[in-house]
Amino acid sequence: MTMSGSWEIVRLNAETGPMTARERDILAPLGARIVAVEGASDDEVLFAARDCDALMVISAYVRGSVIEQLTRCRVISRLGTGVDKIDVAAATRRGIFVTNLPDFCTNEVADHTLALLLAAARQLKLFERAMRQGRVPRDVQEMHRLSASTLSIIGFGRIGRAVATRAKGFGMRILACDPALSPEVAAEAGVVAVDLPTALAEADYLCLLCPLTATTRRMLALPEFRQMKPTAVLVNTGRGELVDEDDLVTALREGLLRYAAIDVYGAIDVFAPGGFATDHPLFSLPNVLLTPHVSAYSEEAMVAQRSGGAEAVVQVLTGQWPRHVVNPQVAPWFAVTDREENP
Repeated sequence: MTMSGSWEIVRLNAETGPMTARERDILAPLGARIVAVEGASDDEVLFAARDCDALMVISAYVRGSVIEQLTRCRVISRLGTGVDKIDVAAATRRGIFVTNLPDFCTNEVADHTLALLLAAARQLKLFERAMRQGRVPRDVQEMHRLSASTLSIIGFGRIGRAVATRAKGFGMRILACDPALSPEVAAEAGVVAVDLPTALAEADYLCLLCPLTATTRRMLALPEFRQMKPTAVLVNTGRGELVDEDDLVTALREGLLRYAAIDVYGAIDVFAPGGFATDHPLFSLPNVLLTPHVSAYSEEAMVAQRSGGAEAVVQVLTGQWPRHVVNPQVAPWFAVTDREENP
């Protein structure tokens, strides 16, 4: 299929994640008109994207009420992995591809997850503060060698497996909880497949790495925290909404958990233009380590993110079945090559 100079592409998150020259270079052969907006509200998204042919998004919401009013959109390209902010069902009904980048930051998130785990294990926040105060803590509690510890991983996809590989290097016992994980695959990966209650009860470190769905939203709240060891550490680099954050604050205050190391949030919008408020109770707790949703960051990952998101748009607008389709059951309303021709 030939290129068309009449395409219109809307790129959301123009302020929080501005377009790069790499994106524009990849899209340039389409001769498309590119509109870059932040998309902070449904109205802003719809005003910009109503008649677009492709919609590119990093972290903005693309809700069903917006998708239902798109007149000629062919693809919603998510420049990232999770699609919990996109109404995939609505896009599928409209014959619109939803694409993502499932492997652009696997190593980065796995590295960051282990960094948070190690910081909690070695109590780096405590020691760094003590160093700046000119003293050496002598009464440190709950510091154990990792080779004597159990790591429970909730969600054993690409990142979960990468975290397990790294954790095995420290000699940790690894449990994995994932409904799609068979005992045979678990054994091959060197982990033990368990159910959620077992993962909670036996974890010294609990890593959340599963996608956010209707089933997993707030999967950890006070009932689950009460099943865990009071010496356990929660590491969340998955999605903030996997946890009831109010209950997490209660659990940390009341000693149901020893520590939490978090990179993702539900109540804190770290992508807010101009910065975000720091008045959430999590900021006041000494037994929490916080990073601002940066686990995916590296120069290499950012190049892969921007390139892959733009390439998906080019594939669809030139009549190809895109590489990573979130809704493979979609029946596009426009002509594309058979998916078998574009694996």
